Parts: sequence; C-alpha cells; structure tokens
Amino acid sequence: MDTTPFFTQDTIVFGILMLTLGFVFYTSSSKNLGWQKFYKYVPALLMAYMLPAFFTTTGIIAPDWQTVNETGEITTHHSQLYYVASRFLLPAALVLMTLSIDLKAVFNLGPKALIMFLTGTVGIIIGGPLAIILISIVSPETVGGVGPDAVWRGLATLAGSWIGGGANQAAMLEIYEYNPHKYGGMVIVDIVVANILMAVLLLGIGKRDKIDKWLKADTTAINKLVDKVASYSAENTRNPSLSDYMVILSIAFTIVGISHFGANSISNFLIQNVPAVQDESSAWSSFGSQFFWMISIATFLGILASFTKLKKYEGAGASKIGSIFIYILVATIGMKMDLTKIFDNPGLIVVGLIWMTIHVILLILVAKLIKAPYFFLAVGSQANVGGAASAPIVAAAFHPALATVGVLLAVFGYVVGTYGAMLTAELMRIVAP
Repeated sequence: MDTTPFFTQDTIVFGILMLTLGFVFYTSSSKNLGWQKFYKYVPALLMAYMLPAFFTTTGIIAPDWQTVNETGEITTHHSQLYYVASRFLLPAALVLMTLSIDLKAVFNLGPKALIMFLTGTVGIIIGGPLAIILISIVSPETVGGVGPDAVWRGLATLAGSWIGGGANQAAMLEIYEYNPHKYGGMVIVDIVVANILMAVLLLGIGKRDKIDKWLKADTTAINKLVDKVASYSAENTRNPSLSDYMVILSIAFTIVGISHFGANSISNFLIQNVPAVQDESSAWSSFGSQFFWMISIATFLGILASFTKLKKYEGAGASKIGSIFIYILVATIGMKMDLTKIFDNPGLIVVGLIWMTIHVILLILVAKLIKAPYFFLAVGSQANVGGAASAPIVAAAFHPALATVGVLLAVFGYVVGTYGAMLTAELMRIVAP
C-alpha cells in the first residue's frame, strides 16, 4: 500500500517543523489574552510535540512511508530528521545544559529521584502481568497465542523498551524469539502508548504547582538548584558576540564528535571481545549500544566542562542554545506519532494503556507517600519509558538546569533494563492464558 505523505523531502519537512516551533514560541510569548490563557493550561513543549503529530496523522509529513512501483515491489523510505536530532542535537544539548550544572547540588536533591525512578521500574515489571490478567478475563485471545506467536513474548520487547531503551528491546526480541512478522505491531503499541504518556506528563507540567501542593511535596532542593544556576547565569550574563556563539557551538559539537568516536570505539571493542555483549540474548548486550555510550560520554564530558572556565559561556546563552536543540528533537519525536495507529490493533493498545496506567498509579501512590515533587514523578517515569532521548526533555521543561537529572536516571535505566524486562517477561509467561 502506498503511504507517501504530501512532503517527503527532509529539507522541506524540517522547514515545516521549524515553522511550527516558530508559531509555538511566537504565540506562547504573545501578549494576546487568548493565547496567554491557552498556554496557561497547555505547555509550549506539548504544542511543539503535538502539532508535528497532527501533521503526520493528516498525511502532510511522515517519519517513514512505503511506495509501490509498477511491478508491485514495495519500497520503505525513512526520514532522517529524528536520527540527526537524536545523534547530533541531543548530545549537543546535553553538553550545553550541563555546562552550568552544580553537580553537588544535583546530589543534594536526595534519594527521592532514585526512589521514583525505581518505582517506575517496578510499575513496569508488575504492570505487564497485571494487564495480561485483566485483559484475559475479558478477551483471552488478545493476550494468548502459542510458540513464537505468544503475545507475552511480544510484550517482553515492550518491557525492554519501557525500562531501558531500544537496545534492551532488541535484546528481548532475541531472548524470547517473538515472531518477527508480528513485531511491528508491538512497535506501534510502544510508540502510541509511550507518546500518550509523554503528552500527559507534559500537560501536568503546566499544573505542577497544584500537583506538588496535592502531593504535599518539598521542592526546596529543586528550587535551590534552579536558583543557583539562574543566579550564576544572571551574574555572568553578557551580550553575546558572534565569537561567543561560535565557541559555544564549537564546545558542543567537538564533544559530540568525541562522544561518537568514543562510543564507536567502546561499542566495537566490547562487541568483538566480550562474548556476553556479542550475544544479543544476553542481559549484557545493551552495553554494545553505541547510543548508550554516546549519551553517557557526552553527559560525562559536559559535567567535566562545568568544572572549567568553559562554564562562563552559560552567561552567553549556552543553555538557551541547548534548549533550541531540545525543541527541535521534540518536534521530530512528535513527527513519529500517527494518532490513527491507535486503531490499528486496539486490543494490544488497551493492554499497553492498562500497563502504563498501573505504572502511573504506583508512581502517584509512592510520590504521595514520600511527598516527592511532580518533577521526580515525571522524570522517573520518562527515564524508564522514554529513555535518554526524552527524559532530559521532560526534565528541561521544568528548567534547563535539571536536564542532567533526567540523563543520569535514563542511563541507569539502560543498565537495569534487560534484567527488569526479563523478570517482567517471566511473570507474564506465568499468567498468560
């Protein structure tokens, strides 16, 4: 089936995404009372995410599409915009947002961030089998199947993605040998449910004060960190010159280059010399992921740079440029969301939504119990479900200085992802009809 969108050329699509971001920023900063009221409830970041999703849903643009030639041969085409944004702009953004970080202040946030992250992990682990039990009461065939077609095997790949990331998801596909012809359906569930969760979390950011009040949360440590970074930025703010901008971009993309070089070297070395990493069915296989090492190295070098004189470039707007890169990434992520996919396999989508609801309910209960701020709840959830690509987005939506918290938790998610997913899969195997 031909699924060609109206615009297929990445240069044109990028122009549409930038026009969208320009519209969002222009209206969100407008003094028009109507727009002010609108953005009071709907964060600009959510709009930057949902408008590209709308364009994809209506067939104006697409992350990938298929064409059929005269002989009936089907060719699949892929947009490279998300790849460029996630491999070039994301690490650059992390470097620039980390330049002004006070690492000691991050650790002073206390254990609640880690507790909420682990709560999110537990929510995914127990949510999978509980969702299967609940659906099997109403529609056992939806979560049934035998051999490689067993639905629980496919759901194991979701667990890998939602606790760790893409590398963990691939490991689960290898370990549990789910039918590769049906795997595409699970990928759709992953994209749809994870994107709905992210939209809900972003919507909550606009109401975070009310949520924190309801949770009786203590936001003192977060506010101190934000104030410390803001005051440093204010004290060192200057009218940036062309030289400042060039040095800022030089810092960012030099470290991106080093990160890719280091990631390629480490990944190749581990794959070639460590049997456990070579084996895609091994719990250690995620350490062969170049993306994992690229994000880890970029964050580490960004933190190192924050201890040097390079930190002064925060005064010239380093984190603002980082925020620009993050918004472009958000637009490309939104572009991957086709809202009509929700109706492609409604049974599995419902399983995914129930699963994610259990994850969120557990996060809310624990946040209420330990009086954790909404920031920890949102970032703890995204560090699991969204990984290193979206956890810093959600964290930076609170304040650019907090992006590092999202990255550190997401990297931890990669480490525990395969083990947590294997536990989830075994529990789902037990309860599957």
